[in-house]
Amino acid sequence: MFTGIIQDTGKVKSRIKKGDSLGLVVTPDSHSFLSDVKNGDSISINGACMTVETFTADNFEFTVINESLTKTNLGNLEVNSVVNLEKAMTLNSKLDGHIIQGHVDTKGQIQKITNRNGSHEFFIDFSNDFSDNIIYVGSITINGVSLTIADIVEENPIKTLIKIGIIPHTYKITNFNLLKENDMVNIEFDMMGKYVKRILKK
Repeated sequence: MFTGIIQDTGKVKSRIKKGDSLGLVVTPDSHSFLSDVKNGDSISINGACMTVETFTADNFEFTVINESLTKTNLGNLEVNSVVNLEKAMTLNSKLDGHIIQGHVDTKGQIQKITNRNGSHEFFIDFSNDFSDNIIYVGSITINGVSLTIADIVEENPIKTLIKIGIIPHTYKITNFNLLKENDMVNIEFDMMGKYVKRILKK
């Protein structure tokens, strides 16, 4: 489980093809990020929960299986790509964001970015199959960042378009400052909303 409060960013050091899976080695920007990490730990990479397989003082390695490559943007990462990092929460963690599983539901595409004197608005669309997972000012996770839906801009039979606001602090310390129009981002919808949706369907 995670909170969506990004602890560090890191760079992809190498990519290793493993059949239909992909091995990635990431070097965190902060040297202290891995100080308490051990093999088997969960780390959120752009919002996707991955398992640490090996690590050194400077980097760690994990494997992205085919299903995750299909559902997330991790397969698009190249050497030197920047990713958002968060270690799994503990029972005494501050819940500054919201409860996140690290199970990416789908990918979204950035349609427009607007600069608002330091803060930014991101307009992101995704398949309309997920439109009933969102509410106005509800929680959503984009690339592992806990955010609030500022507006549901448009819904049509194919796509849903939402607006999210990024404050200067979040823009500075995450990979949002590197994102461009047409880039793909990972989306996880609010867990409680998904349970309610499932119950109502049953």
